[in-house]
Amino acid sequence: MKLHEFQSKRLFAKHGVPIPAGDVAETPEQARDIAAKLGGSVVVKSQVLVGGRGKAGGIKLAHTPDEAGRLAAEILRLEIKGLPVRQVLVDQAADIAREIYLGIVIDRAARRSTMMASSEGGVEIEEVARSKPEAIKKVLIDPFLGLRGYQTLELAKGIGLPVHQYRDFGRIAGGLCSTRHSTPTMPRLPRSTPWW
Repeated sequence: MKLHEFQSKRLFAKHGVPIPAGDVAETPEQARDIAAKLGGSVVVKSQVLVGGRGKAGGIKLAHTPDEAGRLAAEILRLEIKGLPVRQVLVDQAADIAREIYLGIVIDRAARRSTMMASSEGGVEIEEVARSKPEAIKKVLIDPFLGLRGYQTLELAKGIGLPVHQYRDFGRIAGGLCSTRHSTPTMPRLPRSTPWW
């Protein structure tokens, strides 16, 4: 399943994962209006189903509503990796003290979901995996038990979070995990069907 960033964020919010305030625009005027409603600086982000949006000029910081509208017009004219940009997400800008990566992938060899975390951020996570594999911490998620508290603690310690952030990290990881398991990619089997 592929989701645009704004779709993913809405799903995360339903499961308690904190997200910045924002909305989607299809025109520069809509982007300007959203920025005015949010107040302060905003980030205007292209909504295409590919990575590398920032490097392609598809993510820009705006300090005023008029600047948000102008930048949205520029981004909406882009084509990123062959895909035309038809929508932009206008989000409140965040004061980023530290960026980490947190995600869930399917480990086909282990036949389980795997939660991964890294203190290196997520912009070039594939490159981090190649050049600094030790910077990525992983835990396997038991399909019957789900993500356990000791696993989130292991990840938080592994990426060097301070102790006072362990609880928040655990809540976010738990919300991400429940989001992943609430959107099945396969039909659910009836309860009477044996699992073996």
